Amino acid sequence: MKKLNQFDTLVIDEFEEEKFHLPVHSHTYYELIYIIKGSGIHHLNKNLIPYCEGDLFAISPDDEHYFDIHDSTRFVFIKFTDSYFSLNKNLATDDMLYNTPEQFMREKLLKETVLKLDEPCRTILHNTVRNITAYNSRKDVSVSPIVFYQVLSIFGLIREAMKTMELPAKGYAPDNKQVIAYIHQHIYCPNKVQVKAIAAHFNIAQSYFSAWFKRNFEITYRDYINNLRTQLIEKRIAGKRIPIKQIAHEFGFTDESHLSNYFKKRTNMKPSAYGK
Repeated sequence: MKKLNQFDTLVIDEFEEEKFHLPVHSHTYYELIYIIKGSGIHHLNKNLIPYCEGDLFAISPDDEHYFDIHDSTRFVFIKFTDSYFSLNKNLATDDMLYNTPEQFMREKLLKETVLKLDEPCRTILHNTVRNITAYNSRKDVSVSPIVFYQVLSIFGLIREAMKTMELPAKGYAPDNKQVIAYIHQHIYCPNKVQVKAIAAHFNIAQSYFSAWFKRNFEITYRDYINNLRTQLIEKRIAGKRIPIKQIAHEFGFTDESHLSNYFKKRTNMKPSAYGK
């Protein structure tokens, strides 16, 4: 099976075909596929989904698909990589921290049926796609806030369709106390307090977690972790009951020297001097 690659963060293609030019394939990027006109069968993850004018499909890197065209079909492909949304995170809304476009694109239920868009959503979708293709003549399309917000609005329409179809939209806003409790519980396990691990635990996109944390706690995640770890180490040293070697092991440092260098960088003092 062919796997397609894309290096540009955003690519917009519009074309019409009587026979789809690709066999069954997957790709390393995401696709929003809009049907301007035509009909046929979309073979998506071994599901056979009839399509017609106005239909929208969301394809993720996990999927494999192709189109069996019955009537000449005009497509608009909006293709983006993982980095498209992370590079535009300064434009993102808070809701995107919990219900990210990437999560929507991987929703299994979207691969089993056609999204049902009622009016005026169906017309809004058509106009939005046309706005994006019209702007595609610009060289800066991948960094354009105008296009970014247009793409976001498509995901808003997907959410509306999922509500109408009573399909569950995953994602929730975690409670601040739960996040802090998790950090304090796992501060002794460096791997579990990495951004990748904690973001996955609370279902927040890794690329947005640091921004979410700073917005909610008014301190960077890295500073919070370092401050907490340093304070706990200071208490261990001040207690004078635990050897430095044991403290290093407790907090996941490779050895006593690793802990000493970390502590000195944070406090301008070696652990031995702090203990005295």
